[in-house]
Amino acid sequence: MSSPSLLDAITVPAGTGRSVPDAATREIIGHAPVHTLDDLEDAICRARAAQPAWNALGHAERSRLLHAIADDIEAHAEELAVILSREQGKPLDGPNARFEVGACAVWTRSAADTVLEPETVFEDGPARAEVHYDALGVVGAIGPWNWPMMITVWQIAPSLRMGNTVIVKPSGFTPLSVLALGEIFNRHLPSGVLSVITGDREVGAAIASHPGLDKIMFTGSTETGRKIVESSARNLARLTLELGGNDAGIVLPDTDVSAIAENLFWGCFINTGQTCAALKRLYVHESVYETVVNALADLATAMPMGRGLDAGNVLGPLQNQNQFDIVRDLVDDARAQGARIVVGGEPAPELGPLFYRATVVADITDGSRLVDEEQFGPAIPVIKYADVDDAVARANASEQGLGASVWSDDVDTAVEVAKRLQAGTVWINQHGALNPAVPFGGTKQSGYGQEFGAAGLKAVAAPKVISR
Repeated sequence: MSSPSLLDAITVPAGTGRSVPDAATREIIGHAPVHTLDDLEDAICRARAAQPAWNALGHAERSRLLHAIADDIEAHAEELAVILSREQGKPLDGPNARFEVGACAVWTRSAADTVLEPETVFEDGPARAEVHYDALGVVGAIGPWNWPMMITVWQIAPSLRMGNTVIVKPSGFTPLSVLALGEIFNRHLPSGVLSVITGDREVGAAIASHPGLDKIMFTGSTETGRKIVESSARNLARLTLELGGNDAGIVLPDTDVSAIAENLFWGCFINTGQTCAALKRLYVHESVYETVVNALADLATAMPMGRGLDAGNVLGPLQNQNQFDIVRDLVDDARAQGARIVVGGEPAPELGPLFYRATVVADITDGSRLVDEEQFGPAIPVIKYADVDDAVARANASEQGLGASVWSDDVDTAVEVAKRLQAGTVWINQHGALNPAVPFGGTKQSGYGQEFGAAGLKAVAAPKVISR
């Protein structure tokens, strides 16, 4: 007899779970368990009981298991990608569902292989001080709906590698993909080491304040991040917060637009714009302004949009009605304020209820809601500037500082501009490209703490100084 599908393994009967729709068609694709506060309590108790033995396995054995998990992710890659595509909406093709599943394997292997040796911080004759890194205990990981599987791996793989046990709380919009990922992990992990809890907001709030958790990792809105900070004060849990972003890009004078156009487009529109570190507002020098606007419009028109399971599509729907309403309202407001809708600017009901056409908005400036607020969807405002110092000042005026980018033929000049931008990461001639070995995190109200590489391992560890 063949083994059950991942979807069959993780869903519950309709009468006992919460229905989860296909983002494109709104057809019900499965039912997620509705876990309670008692379920959370039980999971944390099991995690605390399992943690000492898991930590005692040592780095080599935990790394071996993570590699086995990565192998299993790759073996089930297409099945995972289909669940993700249907639930989240992103197409299988392009930098979307198959890409995200592949990234899960890559980041899991990176967590397994990253070296974190004790650091000698002082040495004078026989005197010596070293910093060692131990497990924290139990990590609570609260994830988003836009890249649900990949961001969950960012949270759990380093935590497991360092000897922690983990409680995962996925977004209520995308529980099935994270449950499927958890199913793969738990085929290789001892009981209690990793639990996925798919409860409501009450359960999420309880994770942030629970005295049994030693670390909270959260990716989501700045507003929710503030609440987590307040709740965590009760037990002083360590925090890593990757919050909202209103990333700015600056195209410098006389740049060869043809050389950057496609990277610029995907910086704005990857995952149909539903990415924390996507390019959200683009400042373009007047010498190349219309050329950039037209290049983006041409690409937006040419990129196939539709149901994620249909081959060839690279743009999908908004994941949920609330996000669709935000994008529609911001574009409508820009139009009412006199901005030029170059392409798009309207829903695409013939594709499905939550599709919104890829939109390029010109002749707009700071003070417009579409520029000042995070749209988190397929609409990019393009703002003209004449002076680079002014563009830098306007880019830095946001309260958020997750990412930013500078675009130019002259890389040295671009780097000098990048040094002046207030963001956790500044890319040159690209935007949003991430590397599992390179630290990533925000500044200002985009959160704090870093993920990836050795910095990411340290973030889920307790530093211990040994002096002799």
